[in-house]
Amino acid sequence: MTDFRLETDRLVLRNWQAGDMARFAEVTNTPGVMRWLGGVMDAERLAASEARMLGFHEAYGHTFWIVERLADGGDLSGEMLGFCGLKKIDAPGASFLGAFEIGWRLRSDAHGKGYAKEAALASLDAGFGTFGAEEIFAITVIGNEASWGLMRRLGMRRREDLDYDDLRFEPPLRHTIVYSITREEWAA
Repeated sequence: MTDFRLETDRLVLRNWQAGDMARFAEVTNTPGVMRWLGGVMDAERLAASEARMLGFHEAYGHTFWIVERLADGGDLSGEMLGFCGLKKIDAPGASFLGAFEIGWRLRSDAHGKGYAKEAALASLDAGFGTFGAEEIFAITVIGNEASWGLMRRLGMRRREDLDYDDLRFEPPLRHTIVYSITREEWAA
């Protein structure tokens, strides 16, 4: 497995390492963070999530990377904030399996500080530049206004033609809405 690291003004996006899941779960596996993501995960779901993140990196060279605040003395200096990055769409019900998906999950005290946007911009740059994506998709549920609001701020457009039901979840988390951005739209 090759190492991966991106730096922004305030953040580091990097590969998962041994022990990361414990800290990641500690800071993000909370009712507030997991409200729109199927609820707090038990040990079995956390282990499956870790295996998926490592598997995506091994197979494709990218995943939802760990996001850490640079150790710069600022707010949350040196702390793990969550994840952001790129993986392949594998959700049951999606008609665009295998396409690039951007996603993020940050701890509650990192919300509203621009970290998700900063990490997402770096991830989109990597997706189109390093990994050669032609289009990148993002998925959420209609109630998760913060998430689709960020999708809009990133220049992504709503793709109602691709909405689907993810049968792993019960309503209201089942109906999945889709946004996307193409390489041309990103370059504009």
